[in-house]
Amino acid sequence: MKAAGRFSPAAGGGAQAKLGPPAAGGPGGSAPQSPDDPANAGSVARQAISQGEIAERARGMSDPEKRSRISTLIPALLDPEAAVPAGLVDTDGRAAGKRFDVYRNNVVVSLSEALAAGFPVIEKLVGPQFFAAMAGVFVRAEPPRSPVLTMYGATFPAFLETFPPVAHLPYLADTARLEYALREAYHAADAAPVAPERFQDPRLLEARLTLAPATRLVASRYPVHAIWRANTEPGAPPASGGAQAVLVTRPDWDPKPVVVPHAAGQFVAHLLDGYNFQEALEAAGETLDLAALLTLLIDNKSITRIEVPE
Repeated sequence: MKAAGRFSPAAGGGAQAKLGPPAAGGPGGSAPQSPDDPANAGSVARQAISQGEIAERARGMSDPEKRSRISTLIPALLDPEAAVPAGLVDTDGRAAGKRFDVYRNNVVVSLSEALAAGFPVIEKLVGPQFFAAMAGVFVRAEPPRSPVLTMYGATFPAFLETFPPVAHLPYLADTARLEYALREAYHAADAAPVAPERFQDPRLLEARLTLAPATRLVASRYPVHAIWRANTEPGAPPASGGAQAVLVTRPDWDPKPVVVPHAAGQFVAHLLDGYNFQEALEAAGETLDLAALLTLLIDNKSITRIEVPE
C-alpha cells in the first residue's frame, strides 16, 4: 500500500502543530547574537560544552572554588531559566550577565544547528522550525561529551522514540538511525578487503568473517531507505512500502546504502555480532541468496578478514 503522504516533509499541520515554533528563550532559542563581537555560533559549539571533558578537568583542580564554578556553569549554560553563575565577569571585570545570556543562547542554537546538519532528512520531514524547537529540548537533555561535534547525536534516534510530539511519526527514529549509520560509515577507519580466493577455503563454514569498520545494518519496520532517498535524491519516487533492511557499506570514499532482503540482513547482523559463517547461515534461513549477498559484500569491499580456527 502506498504511503507517500505519511513520509513527506511536514507542511502546515503534522509535527509542527504539536510543538509549535520555538520562541526566544524557549526550547529552540533565538538566532545567534553577537554583542561585543563574541565568538560566532560554530566556534561557540566547539568551545562551550563538553560535559565529560569539563567535569574531568574539574576533578583535577585543587581549588574548590574553581570546581564549584565549573559545576554551576554547565547547568546554567543549558537552562535558560537558571541564574548567571555568581562571580562570572568579563575581561574588564564587569558582571557578565548580558554577555552570558548571549553566550548561553548561542551554545544551544549552534548545537541545534550541528544536530540539524547531522540529520537533514529528519529536519526536512518535520520542518526547520519544529526541528529547531525539538533540537533545543534534545541539546539540553543530551549535551555533547566531546568538543568534536562530528558524531554528535548518537542518542537522537532513541530520543525521537520517546518524544511525545512526534509519537504519530514512528518512522522518524529508524530514519535517524540510517542517517547516523551513514555518518558513522563516512568517518570509519579504512580497511583493506580480503582477496576473493580466500572464500575457497574448505573450512569457510567454521570461519569468522570480519566486516569493514564502515559496515552498518539498519533493519526497520518502515521503508527507511525509501524515505531517505525521497528526501535526498531529486526525482526519487515517493516513499512507499513496508519493512526494509538497509546495508551500509563504504567501498571507496562515500557510504552506500543498499536495501537487502530480510534473510541477508539476518546474515550480516550475525556476522557483525561475531557469529561464525555457519551460525549466520542458520540464522538467515533457507531463503538466503548467499551468492548474491557475498557478491555484494565483496564488490563493496566489506569483508576484511576471514579467520579460520586452527
